[in-house]
Amino acid sequence: MKLGITGADGLLGFHARCYLHALKDRHEIRLANRSTFSSNDGLDQFVDGLDGILHFAGMNRGDEDQVEVGNIDIARTLLSALRRTDARPRIAYANSIHHSRETGYGRGKRAAAELLRQWGAEHGVRVGNFILPHVFGEGGKPFYNSVVATFCYQLARQDEPQIDSDGELELLHAQDVVEHMMSWMSDVDAQDGMLRLSGTPMRVSTLLEDLRALRHRYVEQGAVPDLDEHVHLRLFNTLRSYLYPALYPRPLVLHKDARGELFEAVKADQGGQIFLSTTVPGATRGNHWHLRKIERFLVISGSGTIRIRKLFSDDILTFEVSGDRPAYIDIPTLHTHSITNTGEGLMQTLFWSNEIFDPAHPDTYPEAVLS
Repeated sequence: MKLGITGADGLLGFHARCYLHALKDRHEIRLANRSTFSSNDGLDQFVDGLDGILHFAGMNRGDEDQVEVGNIDIARTLLSALRRTDARPRIAYANSIHHSRETGYGRGKRAAAELLRQWGAEHGVRVGNFILPHVFGEGGKPFYNSVVATFCYQLARQDEPQIDSDGELELLHAQDVVEHMMSWMSDVDAQDGMLRLSGTPMRVSTLLEDLRALRHRYVEQGAVPDLDEHVHLRLFNTLRSYLYPALYPRPLVLHKDARGELFEAVKADQGGQIFLSTTVPGATRGNHWHLRKIERFLVISGSGTIRIRKLFSDDILTFEVSGDRPAYIDIPTLHTHSITNTGEGLMQTLFWSNEIFDPAHPDTYPEAVLS
């Protein structure tokens, strides 16, 4: 399937790229950002021949009139390109639970959805008007994308978050949004029209309390918290994305007595899986990434170099680790990573994951850190 992503530089756009990247060669992916929408030729090339569009481009900042007109203009510009190229892709439109409000944003999103619906009815193309609750995820911009991003950013900096209004939230992770949209996109019998996605209800004060508890258990007490609830795993991974890279490598306390040495490698309020590897000098392990999984690297003898690169980025962070100074790194999601034995003898590495490896659903996607 040939798929286009508008708003590719935003939170949902990034998570859609990651989700589809995990599928590797199943789809041909095209990206559109603000620059694409500023050029008729560029936008025509983007839409021409597409089978589907994940339409995330929108405007949510500015004065009321700017936001209203901006969202309508984005829809009109996209539809003009579809008409010029005679393209007929399915469209999954990221709308908002605020679409019914009499604000500039609400009116703009509502009018844009209606323009897309009319085009779909005119050409016999299905358009999914996805009504999204409060979306969050790794890589969100604090003070912009969501209160989750703001709180995580502040807690990572040890600032004191403030609650302006203790309203009701309905939290939905960006990966879950994309999964719903792609399921709809690939279903030949999928209904069109308004599609309301559900999240986890939570007050703002409860969210902050939960994030504080996650940070305290992880940073102050050195334990991975209980993540059995789906929303807590998603919130924890989002929080970790702001703790990285400053928190790592995380040194462990080495206890010594006449018998030898001891340190606590993993403390977790849930199970998971531990495995141990030996690596010969110069050899590399890893070169993969995860959508949801937490993975810990801990060298217990020898020395090595851990390299981590965020998906679609060329920037690589390097961490030197040694069994002489036990310290772990918990790999952030959506980052490819590797570990290389840079010593002269065998390197022994302990790996821990928060879930037992399932070959049918491994959540492990190969990609070299170094190109």
